[in-house]
Amino acid sequence: MWKMFQAGDAVLVGVSGGADSVALLHILRTLAPEFSLRLGIAHLNHCLRFPDADKDAEFVTSLAIKLNLPYYISKADVKMYQQQHRLSLEDAARRLRYAFFEDTAAKHGFSKIALGHHADDNAESVLMYLLRGSGLTGVSGIPPNRDGKFVRPLMDLTKAELIEFMNKNSIAYISDASNADKKFLRNRIRHGLIPLLKKYYNPNIAETLSRFSAIVRCEDEWIESEIIAPLFAKCVSASENDMLALSAPMLEKMNPAAQRRIIRKAIATVKGDARRISYSHIEAVVNLLHKSGIRKHLDLPDGIRAERNGDILVFSKYEQAKAEIPYFEYSLSAPGTIFIKETGMYLRFSCAEIRRLQDCPAFSPTVAYFDTDALTFPMVVRQFRPGDRFCPLGMTGTQKVKDFFINSKVPANERKKCPIVLSGGKIIWIAGYRTDESAKIRSSTANILKAELFLA
Repeated sequence: MWKMFQAGDAVLVGVSGGADSVALLHILRTLAPEFSLRLGIAHLNHCLRFPDADKDAEFVTSLAIKLNLPYYISKADVKMYQQQHRLSLEDAARRLRYAFFEDTAAKHGFSKIALGHHADDNAESVLMYLLRGSGLTGVSGIPPNRDGKFVRPLMDLTKAELIEFMNKNSIAYISDASNADKKFLRNRIRHGLIPLLKKYYNPNIAETLSRFSAIVRCEDEWIESEIIAPLFAKCVSASENDMLALSAPMLEKMNPAAQRRIIRKAIATVKGDARRISYSHIEAVVNLLHKSGIRKHLDLPDGIRAERNGDILVFSKYEQAKAEIPYFEYSLSAPGTIFIKETGMYLRFSCAEIRRLQDCPAFSPTVAYFDTDALTFPMVVRQFRPGDRFCPLGMTGTQKVKDFFINSKVPANERKKCPIVLSGGKIIWIAGYRTDESAKIRSSTANILKAELFLA
């Protein structure tokens, strides 16, 4: 059904050393003679878990020698790349890993790159995107076959089945301790949410979610090819290298669902993919679409700019070093941590143990305390918008946030980086500067929420 391999294919297998990728390697090695496959092994050391990362690379090297297969081992400084490109650690590692796989495949003549993702990985991805409020494309999960290059032959198998295969055949593998680190959302879903769903709701939750994602993927592809592609072609008024222009009047007449998909497709066309483009980014461009007359622009992740200029909506690449901070907006459904990819900052919200007003520490611009009972979840963390107003702590009337920035001598380029925290649609904290009067701690306060800003 997925048409992953053809006779004579040269397949580069991404091997981390874990059970999934090692199982994939042994399965493909068993099938190789039947399909005349030429195999090779690729491993990227992310240099994140010293000395374990080096031991993983040594394990993969010894495995390749034992199986008499060509192997390609490399290192990458993921943390440096993360800081340079303002990414999450996971996203930075993924980018470098996939770039390494593609470069290695091209350099050594491999036509396919096989990865060890399985049904449990897919179920976790579906739940991650559901929790983030994604559309159909997000909940369609991990594609078994992407662009005819990246293939995932284990997508119908569960983690338990793969472990059983490894144990039955006495095949050695290594375990990555970071897979148990619950600061990552995927790991919290893997070790917390999925076991709960499996125990109380559906013992076959991984298979069910994988089937759901397959149905959604099929329908999403049909919508894209049969409906959106023709509409997109009609809207495009110009297209060059690193630039694409859409007819704004034509786009404005369309259903909002079509508008969002066409905008996303335009961004992906210029950018090369739609990664890091969230619903809030798309909605910001939709708002830009409806601002006719005055020339306005919006900067998006990875150096993409959307600009309304008369009757056209232009998407182009810009020089990021000279550009504004891309628009950002995040939602927080309960106390926890938000990483703002666009600025590299973290915001952490936690329930404070402080029971008395006088026990609160002295003022700090990067730490704030709120009366939890005066707050409403989900809270929103977003970029400053023109027209924003709040009531600074200690004052009685409201003030424009712009005027507050000017009076506080905050440079214009820093204003775009500043996280604005809202509860119930009302600004409660200009992070790093001032809280709002409405959610302050009072003598009657019973529960306190502590908010901390960690600068990039």
